[in-house]
Parts: sequence; C-alpha cells; structure tokens
Amino acid sequence: MATPHQIDRYLELVNPMATVRDLRAEVTEVRRTTADTVTLTLRPTRQWRGFEAGQFVQIGVVIDGVRHTRCYSPACSQHRADGRIELTVKAHPQGLVSQYLHANAHPGLVVSLSQADGVFRMPARRPDKILLISGGSGITPVLSMLRTLLDEGHDGEITFLHYADTERDVAHRDELAQLVAGRDNVRVVLAYTGQPEGGDLHGFFGREHLETAAPWHGEAQTYLCGPPGLMRGVREHFVRTGLVERLHTEEFTAPVAADEDATGLLTFTSSGVTAQNSGASLLEQAEAAGLTPEYGCRMGICFSCTAVKTSGCTRNLRTGETDSDPDQPIQLCISAAVGDVSVDI
Repeated sequence: MATPHQIDRYLELVNPMATVRDLRAEVTEVRRTTADTVTLTLRPTRQWRGFEAGQFVQIGVVIDGVRHTRCYSPACSQHRADGRIELTVKAHPQGLVSQYLHANAHPGLVVSLSQADGVFRMPARRPDKILLISGGSGITPVLSMLRTLLDEGHDGEITFLHYADTERDVAHRDELAQLVAGRDNVRVVLAYTGQPEGGDLHGFFGREHLETAAPWHGEAQTYLCGPPGLMRGVREHFVRTGLVERLHTEEFTAPVAADEDATGLLTFTSSGVTAQNSGASLLEQAEAAGLTPEYGCRMGICFSCTAVKTSGCTRNLRTGETDSDPDQPIQLCISAAVGDVSVDI
C-alpha cells in the first residue's frame, strides 16, 4: 500500500514507542534534584545502541506544534544494567527545551532520541590516574565517567572535582557521597564559589585547588566540562604547566561572535533571502531573517545545523580559523561571515 508517510507516523498514533525506524524514549522517572534541575530516566526503544561515558544524545520534544532538539549527556554509567538512560537537565533562563522539560516532563512522556555521539570519552584502556573536573550542568558527562569507572572496579586514583555556587546547586550531591563511601582510591571534592562555609574548597579555580584536590594531577588524564570561566582557567593552567596534552574537554556553552566591524551581505540561496551581516553566527542570522534551519545543540557538537557555504569567507567561532573555499559544509551555529557569504538554506 502506498502512503504519503512512513509507517512510524501511523504506529505512533497507536503507541508512540512502537517504531520501526525512529529511535525514541519514554520518560519513566522524574526527579527535580535542585531548584533549577530535573533528572529524567528514559527507556529507549530497541534501536538504541548504547553509549560511552562522556558522549551526548539529542533529545527532541514538540513545543507548541514545533519539534525542538537539544543535546544532553547521559549522567548514568554506560554499564547500567537495565539499559535505561539518565539525563540531568538544568533549566537555563533562555533555554526553551530545558525550561520545557523542567516544567513539563512526566512519566509517560515520549521524546525523540538520537544515537550517542561525541569524542569526549575515555580510552578503552583506562588511565591509572584520572581527574574529573566539572562545573554547573557540566557535571553530567564526568559523572557518567565516574559511575562507569566504579562499575568497572577501577582501582587507580580518581578525583572528582566539582564547582557550584552553593551546596544547594550541586545535582546528585547526596549520591556522590554514597558513591565513594568505603573506596580509598576515589575522592569527591566540592568547591563552592558563592558559599564561604561548607564544601572542601572555596572560590574559583586556581592552581592551589589542583594541588589540594589531586596533587598527582600532572601524572593523570584530566576530563573537564563546565562553564566558560572554569574551562578557560583550567586550560590556561594546563598550557602554562605543559600538561595540555593530558587535558580533554567538552563545552556546553555556545561560542559568542564579535559584531564589531561586521560587513557584507548574507545570501541564503535556497530561500532567496538576503540580510546585512551583523557578525552573529550564521544560524542566529538565518533565524533573525525568518528562516528555520535545522539545529540541535547550537554549540558545534551535534552537526545538525550543517549547511553548504556556496561562496565567501567564514570564521569558525571556536577555533578562529577562516575558510574561503566554495561549496564547503559548515556548521551554522559556530560559523560567522567575513564579508559577503552565500549559504544554501
């Protein structure tokens, strides 16, 4: 029988989890762990192939009739026995999807799910000494690494150093204490930037924090995820001390484009729309022009917003590198125009 839609479009009318092709997940548990975070347990459909600790998935929800997709890193161990996925989502003030999930997620909610992706992960042969550093919502991928290592019975040195404003802002705080109880080789260090008492360390990252938390960090492999200030401080220290090759990072913050001296005309060839270049990312400028290109993470991780630049020069907002070759695929969310640029959207 010929139909205008794939079979999954009809199956979902009966049971949203009955799919032939599409990968989906059902929310089975919801816990609001802090004032602005929600932890979801998801049961994926049979198409799910699992993940490695540190990787991310794309979660899609329908809000006011429009599907929106964002990237989140599982916080659970990759060896979780029941095969379910745990995500901890922080509701950011301008985060459409995170705000929606925080307010509306409930058992039985079905979301779209991608296969896991990303290179922020540990090698198959685990390092003898591991330092995990996180801040804010960046806790999720490194918590997954910690849980995975503990499930594997890793007997090397592990330090988990997490930064938060106050103890009330630490997702999974009670569980962290339980995870390391009775384990001589594992240490959790909590650093509070806005609370002078409690915690193990206070203030923002500095060399003395590393010396206190993991004096052996020069011999370790370090995995870092957090806000820009923390990422910058840790990276600068590792560069100064010649340890940058031992540092592995993941960022959950979109790069910011500088708009000074922005010139040129943007041409979105498929839609026939033009706009004066403001210096913002091409994704932001396309949206400002009334277009709706596909996107996911908006941070250069998931490649959902990839489009073909047909002509002109663009700058990668992460690396600063420029590219003037025609007919090149670019990520709209981390690309800015340098002069006149044409993009096939």
